Parts: sequence; C-alpha cells; structure tokens
Amino acid sequence: MATTTRVYVARLAGLAVFDPNGDQVGRVRDAVARTTTDPPNVVGLVAEVPMRRRIFLPIGRIVSLDSESVILGSGVLNLRRFEKRTGELLILEELLDRRVTIASSGIPATVVDVGMESTRTGEWKLGRLAVREVTGRLTRRGHMHQLEWDEVQGLLAPPAEQGTASILAVLEKMRPADLAHALQEMPVPRRNEVAKALDDERLADVIAELPENDQIGIIAALDRERAADVLEEMDPDDAADLLSELPHVEQQVLLDLMEPEESAPVRALLIYDEGTAGSVMTSEPVILTPDATVAEALARVREPQVSPAVAAQVFVARAPMATPSGRYLGMVHFQRLLREPPSEMLGRIVDNDIDPLDPESSLPEITRRMATYNLVAMPVVDASDRLLGAVTVDDLLDHLLPDDWRQQGGGRG
Repeated sequence: MATTTRVYVARLAGLAVFDPNGDQVGRVRDAVARTTTDPPNVVGLVAEVPMRRRIFLPIGRIVSLDSESVILGSGVLNLRRFEKRTGELLILEELLDRRVTIASSGIPATVVDVGMESTRTGEWKLGRLAVREVTGRLTRRGHMHQLEWDEVQGLLAPPAEQGTASILAVLEKMRPADLAHALQEMPVPRRNEVAKALDDERLADVIAELPENDQIGIIAALDRERAADVLEEMDPDDAADLLSELPHVEQQVLLDLMEPEESAPVRALLIYDEGTAGSVMTSEPVILTPDATVAEALARVREPQVSPAVAAQVFVARAPMATPSGRYLGMVHFQRLLREPPSEMLGRIVDNDIDPLDPESSLPEITRRMATYNLVAMPVVDASDRLLGAVTVDDLLDHLLPDDWRQQGGGRG
C-alpha cells in the first residue's frame, strides 16, 4: 500500500483504477465500511467497470491508494455485480450530507467528507470527518470543523434527514448516463432526494438514460409543476416516451402544464402507434433550406446540444424549417459537408436517392433499411412530403434492446 495514511473518500470518487500493467480497469464510485467495529473498518472500494457494472475491490488487493489513482496488485477481477451486505455501509451514499450532532457543543451539522486512515497493521478505518455547522440562515454558511469519529454523534443511526449538497458535488462531473446508473444503485428515497436537487436540464438528461420504471418513479416524486418543467427540457421524443407510460389523465395534466411551444411537438409524437417510425423519431433534426451553405450546415452540426447521431446529416427542405417542414428535398451527410467548399449551397449537393420513411413504418422495416444503406438516421415524411422528423440509430436501439438492458445482474461472491 502507498505511504499515504489518510485519504478523504469524496476525493476518491471518479479516480481511475489501474491494474499492475498500468491499464485502466474502471473508476472509483464509493467505499465500503463494516459497521461491526468502532470506528468502522474500510473493507474495499466500489468501482465501475465497462458496461457500467459496479464491482467490489477488496482493500487487501489495492497496493496504492491516494488522491491521484488507485492501483491493484492483481489484474484478476471478480466481475460479479456489487451488492451491499448486512452490516456494511456505503460511505459516500450513506454518510455524505447526513445530519449529525457535534458532541462537545450539541450543534447540529452535516457531513461534508469522511477520511479513511491506515493503521500499523495495514487496515483502513474511518477516522477524521469534515462537518459543517447548520445555521438555519440561508445567507450564511456554517463553520467547518475537522473532527474525529467519536466527536460526532448520529453517524450510524438511521438518518432522519439527509441533504444533497455534498453528494451532488461528487456526482457533478459524471456524464448523464453514469449519473443515471449511480441513481439506480441508490435506495429509492435517496434516489428521489438527489434527483429533486438536480437542476431541470441536468435531471432531464439523466431521466432520459434511466429505465422506464425509474423514469416514472422520479417524475411521480416531483410536484407536477416541476415535472412539467423537466419534461420541457427533455428531447420531445424522450418526453413522449415517458408520458406514454403514464395514465392518460396524468399525461394530459402534465402536457397542459408545459409551455405550449414545448408541449406541441410532444403531443404530435403521442398520436403515433407504439413501434412505428412516428413514435420513435426525433422531431428536431437539423433542417436547412436548399440555399443554405455548407458553412452554415457545419456551424449547425457543431452546436453542442446536437447529439452525434442527429449531427451526422443535415436534412434539406423548403421553408418552414420547423417540423412539419415544407417539402422535403433530401439530405446531406456530414462527410460530404467536409469535402465541399464552405460556400457551396446545399441544394447542389443534396442526396435524394433514398426513399424516406412513412410515419407508420415498423421498427423491423426501419432496421433493415438503415442497415442496407449504412445510415445512422433516416427522414420521416408525411403524405404531403413534409419532413416530420428523423429516426436515429440511438432511437432505434432504445426500442430494440430488451427493456432491462440498462440493468446489470449478478452479485458479489
């Protein structure tokens, strides 16, 4: 083990885990302590490995542990999914933001970070804590204290109240898909607390990465006004998918609470039968008129809010450019844009050799056609040749994969 004798657990979150050859095998997501000792012994780390599987790394197999990285003594990993056992404590999930009492003064405080310290025998125990006084005043932050484990009361009692500020600081750098997986690992009450504390845009991105049951659970835990705000921040197709799983009455209430310009594309998607192009398409592809230039098209697909699948091609149509657009003319692939002069007009290079999809096209038909032409997106048009949207490969995968594809099975050996 490295010579570091104290490491704060919140600073471990997200650190890379390396095998003895220097190859990265995952990232730290939490630490596990056994509460049968006082203070608790740290028995290992929880690491996230490819496919978002969380596994257990016994503390005895870690040869270097500091604020820069974690290095294992063996490249052999037990890839069974981590499951917490009786008498174990997940330090970040269960201790951060916990409301406690400073023993010497009786002042209430919240846990900001937890230190783990090595002993002479090579074990690691929970030791010093960073806690912040609770002032009860919105305009003033309480004093920070560095205290030993036995100088704080209420650490292992069932929490009557647990905030979210410190855990959000740990999670803020995660990609939405990784944060969604972290929420799935939390008990439902804690998951809902953390979800409520996220801002609308961040929560919308995270919900889109969750299984349907978890999406519905989080939306149901929000008040209706907040739920409508979050739905407004979601892509219309994702919002429509979520709303389609709710009872019709609740669906209509939330749609009515949304701003009309935000609810209109969602309502339009909800009219299509499940399993059709209309039900899975995005209604916000990149659309430009034929007199737009290559430079303008490249500027649009560079916009950070445009997903890679949507940015892979520009659809060309007569005005108006919002869906349903004017008459659909064809599309220009991103690679073609890179090969043409910036001043070239899209109407001169448009590809219209591939027939667009009908909104009632089935998923197997869409899959066959996208595979045949090696496309990552296909246009969907109505009987009047107006562009309604586009089915992207990620839309398709979301509906073709098993319902539980985001969940992992197994257990710790």
